[in-house]
Amino acid sequence: MALRHGPCRGVFPPPKNLMEHPGFFDRAGPFSLGAIAEAANAKTADGADLGVAIKDVRPLDSAAEGDLSFLDNPKYLPLFAATGATACLVAPKFATQAPSGTACLITPEPYRAFARALLLFYPDALNPKGALMDGTPRSPLIHPGAVLEHGATVEPGAVIGAEAYIGRGTTIAAGSVVGFRVHVGRNCYIGPNASLTHALVGNHVIVHAGVAIGQDGFGFAMGKGGHLKVPQIGRVIIQDGVEIGANTTIDRGALRDTVIGEGTKIDNLVQIGHNVVIGRHCVIVAQTGISGSAELGDFVVLGGQVGVVGHVKIGAGAQIAASSNVRGDVPPGVRWGGTPAKPVRLWFRELTLLQRLAERKDLKLDQDEGEGGTGA
Repeated sequence: MALRHGPCRGVFPPPKNLMEHPGFFDRAGPFSLGAIAEAANAKTADGADLGVAIKDVRPLDSAAEGDLSFLDNPKYLPLFAATGATACLVAPKFATQAPSGTACLITPEPYRAFARALLLFYPDALNPKGALMDGTPRSPLIHPGAVLEHGATVEPGAVIGAEAYIGRGTTIAAGSVVGFRVHVGRNCYIGPNASLTHALVGNHVIVHAGVAIGQDGFGFAMGKGGHLKVPQIGRVIIQDGVEIGANTTIDRGALRDTVIGEGTKIDNLVQIGHNVVIGRHCVIVAQTGISGSAELGDFVVLGGQVGVVGHVKIGAGAQIAASSNVRGDVPPGVRWGGTPAKPVRLWFRELTLLQRLAERKDLKLDQDEGEGGTGA
């Protein structure tokens, strides 16, 4: 029988806004620039102050004084030129483009160096915390430090982690796991065997059976000596009114957050990579895969089995036909399809021309192809 809980228990109040949430990983430091250069196996630019203190690691566009960032993809050179970071890991060919006030840590492999530096600041990031942490759980497997508002329902076999928060009217179905410090808002439904870690979930959200939210993103700095796992210290933010279909997976961000916008509807068996930002009221149909750092504007529609490569932007209101592959930025309000995706009229013309070409009587084909094979 499910338990319905009375007044709030525990010691961890719900955050009034996302900035008040304490985060999911403990940060070490600060560290000197010299210590970071040594850990990252990078060289400091001439004249850099090796004693300057670095307190955290942040993306180029949000880094400020005291922060370390990195540049690996030339697409982000404009952000590098305007960053407020005190220091930045960068390849030699881009070091001269750093803004004044940003010390360069020069390395031929900025992404691998970034992974090493990130481990210096977040040494436990590669070891996900168990839901119950320490302490004695109360039945059914609810950590004593969790907070459940009046009217929250926890079905048998569900696990509620340390410092988690569950809002009133929310049901946590049998076998689900709500991990350490996860926040689930009011009037939500978390389906059977769903897993929520490193996530902040709004109100009126439906998460169907088997969904996995907040696992680390697929981040590896590849090299000849092996693939170095890059810690993922971001979160997943799911806004109000979102619905997520069965067995869908949403990875947490690397440095920034993975965000699912208000009212978005996601079908079954969808994969959403780290740092993806999805706008409001989007529709994403089954078996779609969205690679890391892609951005979708409001009211975007992706048909079934669409593939979106990383670091592209799909403008507000755009529609992508089923089984298409998006390899570049898509303007707002358009209808695209095909592989690679292109305007629908152009795609249809290509298909028509190919069909007409294939049906031509005078087209000379290899005999085996024309007769349907060798007959062996």
